[in-house]
Amino acid sequence: MPSARIIFMRTERYILLIFTVLALFAMQGLQAQSMRTLDKGRGDISRLGEDLSIMNDNPFGTTVEYDENGNPIEPKQQADTTKKERIRKPLESYFFSDTLRSQENFLWNIDTYTNNITTGSIDSLQDNFQNDYHFLRTDVGDAYLGNLGGATVPVNYFRRPTDTNFVFTNPYYSYIYTPDNVPHYNVKKPFTQLGYITAGQKRFAEDNLYVIHAQNVSPSTGFNVTYHNSGTKGIYNWQRSRVKDLSVGVSHTGKRYTMHAGYIYNSISQRENGGVTDDYWITDTLMDSSLNVPTRMSDGQNTLKNNVFYLVQSYGVPLARMGEEDFSMAGKPSLYLGHSVQYNRWKRGYQDTYEGTTYQVTDGSDVVLGKANYYENWYINPTATRDTLSESVLSNRLFIQLQPWDRDGLVGVLDAGLGMDNRRFMSFNMQDYLKGYDLVKKNTYYVYGKIGGKFKKYFDWNGHLNYNLSGYQSGDYDMGVGAAVSAYLRQRPITLSGSLRMTGRSPSYWEENYFSNHYVWNNSFSREKETRMEVKLTAPYYNFEAGLYHSLIDGKIYYDEKSMPTQHNEAVNVTGLYLRKDFNLGNFHLGNRAMLQWSTNQKVVPVPLAALYLSYYYQVVAVKNVLTLRFGVDGWYNTRYYAYGYNPAVMQFYNQRERELGEYPMLDAFVSAKWKRVRLVVKFQHVNQEMFGTNDYFNVLHYPLNQRILKYGLSWNFYD
Repeated sequence: MPSARIIFMRTERYILLIFTVLALFAMQGLQAQSMRTLDKGRGDISRLGEDLSIMNDNPFGTTVEYDENGNPIEPKQQADTTKKERIRKPLESYFFSDTLRSQENFLWNIDTYTNNITTGSIDSLQDNFQNDYHFLRTDVGDAYLGNLGGATVPVNYFRRPTDTNFVFTNPYYSYIYTPDNVPHYNVKKPFTQLGYITAGQKRFAEDNLYVIHAQNVSPSTGFNVTYHNSGTKGIYNWQRSRVKDLSVGVSHTGKRYTMHAGYIYNSISQRENGGVTDDYWITDTLMDSSLNVPTRMSDGQNTLKNNVFYLVQSYGVPLARMGEEDFSMAGKPSLYLGHSVQYNRWKRGYQDTYEGTTYQVTDGSDVVLGKANYYENWYINPTATRDTLSESVLSNRLFIQLQPWDRDGLVGVLDAGLGMDNRRFMSFNMQDYLKGYDLVKKNTYYVYGKIGGKFKKYFDWNGHLNYNLSGYQSGDYDMGVGAAVSAYLRQRPITLSGSLRMTGRSPSYWEENYFSNHYVWNNSFSREKETRMEVKLTAPYYNFEAGLYHSLIDGKIYYDEKSMPTQHNEAVNVTGLYLRKDFNLGNFHLGNRAMLQWSTNQKVVPVPLAALYLSYYYQVVAVKNVLTLRFGVDGWYNTRYYAYGYNPAVMQFYNQRERELGEYPMLDAFVSAKWKRVRLVVKFQHVNQEMFGTNDYFNVLHYPLNQRILKYGLSWNFYD
């Protein structure tokens, strides 16, 4: 169907032709009127005769030639040598509002269950650029092993990952690309972003490289490539890490047909040193911690490889007649039919040797009491470990989306779908010595639905339900409702929102079945049930946010002090209160985030009572619209609690009761600049080392944070 603009151009030609014909008739009438004027004796006869001869030949003053039969020959048209401006077809997708369409570039994430999207903006701001550990950017940050590329876990319980079947990826949730979090782009000009931050001496260097390229071949169709490579050579012994992520995506968001497709590759390589042999090597302020601190392992190695292919597409059918003035189906009753397919394969490998896992045991002095082995058991091989396992899943989903009236109406959209997950698990067991590796095959059949709507800009509501009908993890469910009410103070929104969510999650395959050189278990756990409630108050203009969270967990599955999965058969309550308020006092900017948490059973769900993130800086405009400078300090702090330990062989954080960690502020001093399209940063990370009379900088048991180090880097945006 031709667009409204093309129809307008055609209509314009017809109107011009009609006006030309009318002009000719008018000129003939003018000629007759002139002759009548002559008869009345008015006007200059000689001059009028010249004018009439011109009009009789051609109304535009050119000479008319005639053929041999006396018919006028139409003059040849001269070629138009003026360059015509290329007409850009508008972006007509129902996905995007007029505000988004007017932007030079923007991004979004796709929901692979329903083909709905969540929009965002490309990261080009100076805010948070100095914080290259992106897992520390959200609320009060994560506990981590000390190095970039290492395992992390959110300090905030309500952000901790719980729904990953391949549980070995949970400690790397913040690094991994998935079809649901990888961005797609719409750009009016080709866009490229290059970023690189590095630190330390060459032998200890830590670096973070990322490259983004996005380009549209039409207003509705584009592709993008995103590459991320980060890690460290390690300040401490045997600490090298490397995380590589690649995403290639294609999107088409047309008036009716939409499609998102892509390929994702994730690679994680981590040398595992098990932490320091004794925290005394770090905490004793009289010792030189810059020396080679002995670690518990010297040759452990974890690797994760992941390949993902995905395709999500839908086609819209209007349920009411659409006129040429209708820009998209967003304002009309419509039905969308869709299909989603995804293939995801993970492979994990772990290796070590008996000699490489022995370490010295001390009593807090230089006296060596003896040696111990990091692992108690060596089930398969007494001298070396070569554990491998893999999991793959092929997901197929069919879905529909009904838009009864207006997409922004009180009942905006109703989503419904059904799907099948075909899973394959491969691991080594003792009987495999005789028959080789055996694949375990499990299928899951499920249905899901969503509903939502809004009343103008004042009220939003939604609900969802996912239910496993049969097969693997049958009976699992995820259901919830949410609503938000907005008021406006001088056209500035203040929003109160709330949600209630109930889940029933069966244990993952690996939580029940595991056989390796160091750990073996065969569990039969019941379903873990959780009811989670949250209430939030947000005022973006006033840089304010407050949230109250509560969770009731029954049958919590966790890893105990021996790194073995276990289930707590009683209810545990976790409550959280989050506050964020940023102050702007002239050129001074004070960013404050605080999280208070209470757990009724710290042995099952450990959380610190209080955790803080502060970002204070002074901003000055050195050259108007050209150069902006910031001088500031970022800081993290939490109260003492029994923080997690980390076990490399099972690749999990476990609940330790050896000692409490916390009450150590981690401070970074930085200078950042925004120069046109370039962002620059110089930072002293852990600038407060040895300043407060304590070196107890641990937030995971036996894993010290990095020592003071100088970092510098830049990010550059290119258009065209």
